Amino acid sequence: MKFAEDHNSARYKITAYDQSGIGINGRLHTQSLILSPMELIADWGPECYGDLRADHLDALYQLGAEVILLGTGEKQIFPDKSVLKRLSQGNIGFEIMDTPAACRTFNIIMAEGRTVVAALFLD
Repeated sequence: MKFAEDHNSARYKITAYDQSGIGINGRLHTQSLILSPMELIADWGPECYGDLRADHLDALYQLGAEVILLGTGEKQIFPDKSVLKRLSQGNIGFEIMDTPAACRTFNIIMAEGRTVVAALFLD
């Protein structure tokens, strides 16, 4: 077995996920949240994906992301026009995908040393 030293300085990593919650550093979270490698916002505004508004995205942009991931729950669902417009005006790359895919992608981008911010919904 080969070992490699982990040079990642992130404080927050996704350690598990399923329809009941998202594990971050081994602790289960059961509501929508924003996550970056250095910050966790567990009391973010919208409780479910259907409640997402364009102004909720301001919290993501304040974290200085290179890439924004929007995890929409069990299925990939594109947001309404106002949210899409706000995402496209941010001059930051973004992806919209189901939450399991967003969790996997978050860890991959973070491991590359890039600044990623994810808004993750469970519904």
